[in-house]
Amino acid sequence: MSAYNAVKFLHILTVVFMAAPLYNLIIVNERLRFGKAPYVVDRYFENLIKSNAGRCFVFQSTALVTGILLILLSGLPLSSLFTNPVLLAKLLLLLVLSLLLSYVHFAIQPRIEALLAQVQSDEIPAAVVEQLRPWRARRKKLAGFCLFFVITIVLLGLQVFVHFHPLLTGLLVSLAALFSWHVYKTNIPYGWV
Repeated sequence: MSAYNAVKFLHILTVVFMAAPLYNLIIVNERLRFGKAPYVVDRYFENLIKSNAGRCFVFQSTALVTGILLILLSGLPLSSLFTNPVLLAKLLLLLVLSLLLSYVHFAIQPRIEALLAQVQSDEIPAAVVEQLRPWRARRKKLAGFCLFFVITIVLLGLQVFVHFHPLLTGLLVSLAALFSWHVYKTNIPYGWV
């Protein structure tokens, strides 16, 4: 197996592992099924969401490093990262993903954690729930955007090797947006639906 193929496999696998926005949205929508959940249940769901951030930072860094290695191993100059529109779009979307993740991890999540730290009983007081609601809603909305960006990065990754007709690309980006919106708005118990 050549080094290029090994790095390509790692790059693709890393992007698959970047599916955290999808699963975080599923977790959030599952939490809603509980209604007013006891603190321990809420804390459990929150821990699942919170712990994904560190993994995502590692996977995003791995995607960047393996992407650069793929460029170099294919014999292209590193400047093609900026001259090839597909590679540039992938890089910019990855940077946007990293910025959104940083905002969630360093700005939103600490506020949620501070509010949950106020809970002293098995039930979350209504006042705390009301303060949590806008922060969680913002985090959920950003997860929807991140899911759309990850799907778009996958689509662009395919186009590094095979160019799609612009109409097909537009259709697939539209379907990615529709799927991201669907996961954001509803619980998807059967995968796509």
